[in-house]
Amino acid sequence: MSSLAAPLPAPVPRRAWLTDLPVLMVAVVWGASYLAAKGITTADTVIAVLVLRFALVLPVLVVAGWRRLRALKAAQWRGAGLLGLVLSGIFLLETYGVVHTSATNAGLIISLTMIFTPLAEAAVTRTRPPGSFVAAAGLSVAGVVLLTQSGGFTAPSAGDLLMLLAALARTVHVLAMARTKAVRQADSLSLTTVQLGGAVAVFAVLAALPGTGPAPWTVAAGFGAREWAALAFLSVFCTLGAFFVQMWAVRRTSPSRVSLLLGTEPLWAAAAGIAIGGEHLGAAGVLGAVLVLTGTSWGRRAADR
Repeated sequence: MSSLAAPLPAPVPRRAWLTDLPVLMVAVVWGASYLAAKGITTADTVIAVLVLRFALVLPVLVVAGWRRLRALKAAQWRGAGLLGLVLSGIFLLETYGVVHTSATNAGLIISLTMIFTPLAEAAVTRTRPPGSFVAAAGLSVAGVVLLTQSGGFTAPSAGDLLMLLAALARTVHVLAMARTKAVRQADSLSLTTVQLGGAVAVFAVLAALPGTGPAPWTVAAGFGAREWAALAFLSVFCTLGAFFVQMWAVRRTSPSRVSLLLGTEPLWAAAAGIAIGGEHLGAAGVLGAVLVLTGTSWGRRAADR
């Protein structure tokens, strides 16, 4: 959700774990976010929950980066605002998707972004990806097929298809950030704040339309302690905290190392879904999960090379 600033020189190796541990914790909370979102969201309350989730953190980001926001040029506001529209689509697809599939499937399918993005970039730049990357992509796709058919070969669920679309939307978002000249010079905090603000505006408009579910304040009034705790987890840890940890870490280590650690997100999504959510994967599902994790890891290394 944010562009990362150029890193400073790497720290002494024996202290690397001091930087790696917070980044790894971001991957853990992101993995657990699918189960948390699934626990407090229904098909009727998706938009209301999204309004609540991001409205809680947006004021903090605005206050923290007020001076930088005021320094943004008009073109940067427009560029970041358009990216915010794409971001709103990603969150809508992801949240509706996780409502209609398992948290395990959601976390593993969304990891295909790491495969889709280099393939899309290769298509845009008309460069041929290495054979090892193509093989890794094929392995990941095969894994998703097995994962979504672990209960028997049937049509994928609506949630599985929505998560696949979310992975494609994430790919569009990454490429748009990289290729939109107006936002290249914008700092990470301002860029993320404007994007989230644009997404919240979309959610607020949708929430005001008839037939889109209960109002956010109605949903909030019906929340108990468990639901508020899950919402706070999504807002504070999975959004606000994760963003600042990324900004802090990338200045103390390499972007590749941060990416490698964040790439373990689907593993934690599966762990949370199975250990906490009581979800179950059959033999085909387990094999599919292994193939997805292997393919995305292999593909990421091939893309880096």
